[in-house]
Amino acid sequence: MLTASDLQQLAQKGIAPATVDNQLEQFRQGFPYLRLKGAAAIGAGIVSPTPDEAAAYTQAWAAYKAEGHKVTKFVPASGAASRMFKDVFAFVEGESATPQTKFEQQYFDGIHQFAFFDALNAACEQLHGKGIDALMAEGNHRAVAAAMIQKQGLNYGQLPKGLLQFHRADDGSVRTPVEEHLVEAALYAASQGQADVHFTVSTEHRALFEALVDEVLPKYEAAFGVKFTVSFSEQKPSTDTLAATEENQPFRQKDGSLLFRPGGHGALIENLGDLDSEIVFVKNIDNVVPDRLKPTTVDSKQVLAGLLVSLQARAFGYLQLLDSGVYGHDDIEEIIRFVQQDLCCRCEDIKHKEDAELVIYLREKLNRPMRVCGMVKNVGEPGGGPFLAYNPDGTVSLQILESSQIDKNNPEYMEMFRSGTHFNPVDLVCALRDYKGGRFDLKQYVDPATGFISEKSKDGRPLRALELPGLWNGAMSNWNTVFVEVPLLTFNPVKTVNDLLRDEHK
Repeated sequence: MLTASDLQQLAQKGIAPATVDNQLEQFRQGFPYLRLKGAAAIGAGIVSPTPDEAAAYTQAWAAYKAEGHKVTKFVPASGAASRMFKDVFAFVEGESATPQTKFEQQYFDGIHQFAFFDALNAACEQLHGKGIDALMAEGNHRAVAAAMIQKQGLNYGQLPKGLLQFHRADDGSVRTPVEEHLVEAALYAASQGQADVHFTVSTEHRALFEALVDEVLPKYEAAFGVKFTVSFSEQKPSTDTLAATEENQPFRQKDGSLLFRPGGHGALIENLGDLDSEIVFVKNIDNVVPDRLKPTTVDSKQVLAGLLVSLQARAFGYLQLLDSGVYGHDDIEEIIRFVQQDLCCRCEDIKHKEDAELVIYLREKLNRPMRVCGMVKNVGEPGGGPFLAYNPDGTVSLQILESSQIDKNNPEYMEMFRSGTHFNPVDLVCALRDYKGGRFDLKQYVDPATGFISEKSKDGRPLRALELPGLWNGAMSNWNTVFVEVPLLTFNPVKTVNDLLRDEHK
């Protein structure tokens, strides 16, 4: 099936022929739905720390950083912001030069409030010889919108979110999400005066990210008294996935070559695993707030991180105890309680395991990557949620699921999804080292059966696209996972440009 030219194309991407065969089989078979035990909630998989517990975790995080551990803030930041401006594109390409829809009215009514107003006004003056107010006064609102999204203006329709002007700082300057993440890193992820931040970016935009960081870094190092190390990586070509025809055969382009597509954010598990770090904070590029609202985020992050390192220390202690061979029945019972209650991983037949088998089971469950995930109360946002799900080995553990992973023909499961009390805001703190200081191979903890197939098109021809298990979904399926309720104020994504008019972004 694969030609000599195909094999050469695969070699250039670093993809093994067996991987292509496996992906074609996944197209044919599809992906199974997950078996659910229930939606996670407070008291049933989601922890809600008391003020005293939160203070203890914050102190634990401060103590951990003081020991000089390597901490990194990891920010997925690739991809253009075109979806953020979908309605603006529609207006520019529409028939009316003045706002008609509610979205358009809100955009132009609030245009002076956007942090990018001055830059947009300058672009309008350069392009049309007059500013925003003059253009709107003459009914030429389309020219203003076009100056924001089109290449000859600000080009916001093609730039990634990380490079857009989101907020005004107290000193009157404007900040991009990249800068807001640098500030966050200084506030809660700096260890012994060092703040390490890693952005995953697209190849086409990498130089722009690097130029922005070079420009602003001295300012933030002086302001916060820290030394930043900022690094970048790109999604690896070897994580691209083969596109298939409707008949589940390799999709070929007009020149006969195979069509590959990016494998989705789950591909970034390799970028995450490449970091030489012990603890890594993961948060989306657009979930940032101005300085006046940062204390809530900083406090929350420190609680999550403190809980993580506290749980990790206990897991390490139990593993060292099992290594010693000097333990009794009470010790094993204590470890079982830790795995079941603190790590929320239950084995329904654990009482039937022989002693040697039980120790092997406990060691295997303890010695794996660990993450603590913030969860906010459900306010109707689309996306994933926290669940208790069955694993291939029969155990039940905490998982973050998307609606596509749930059997919509199962009324019980759909009711679980609809009635879920909490939502996944992508707020993770991850522990990537084992109890001997070695780095986990994160690819070994991915559940390959949790991918996703979608219907797309290329040059007018329908195709089937394969997405890898999501970064915080199936790619971390076999991690030890803990869910913690965090304040809703810590979740302020920018899905459309008008979200920047919300109070949380002013």
